[in-house]
Amino acid sequence: MTIKKTLLGKLFFVTLVVALVIAADQISKNLVLQSLQPGQLVPIVPNFFNLTLTYNPGAAFGLWTSLTGWYRILAIVFSTAVALCAVLYFLRHKQYARAWPQVALALILGGALGNIIDRVQHGAVVDFLDFYLDSYHWPAFNVADSAICVGVFALIFYKPPKTEGTA
Repeated sequence: MTIKKTLLGKLFFVTLVVALVIAADQISKNLVLQSLQPGQLVPIVPNFFNLTLTYNPGAAFGLWTSLTGWYRILAIVFSTAVALCAVLYFLRHKQYARAWPQVALALILGGALGNIIDRVQHGAVVDFLDFYLDSYHWPAFNVADSAICVGVFALIFYKPPKTEGTA
């Protein structure tokens, strides 16, 4: 009975984080879609940060935008499926059962699902956060992308507990 409560508690916790990421992502995107025209720049911090509405038909940082038609769709669907399967695998893995990696994995999952929602609704991912220095602009991104990056970096710096038989 304790195991079920623990598993249900973890499932609830992960689901809550995923839902919060999706909600923040979709609300922010809807506000931008209602307020900006594609390509419109709204300076927030001069010479550093703008809001601008762009659509990314490819994957992260414009990956696979050069592919056309079904090739791009297949590449995006395949890579997204592999990533989601990996996240779900790690969520069940004993070494990632602690809160830190569970939150990291939930951030990745929530971000991926937020971007999938865009692909279904708009045929592309809605991006709007534009950071830059001088003429160098980082590719525009969104809350879902931020959650994915934070989750990935959190996992990179996570040190799983040592298990029996390891030095």
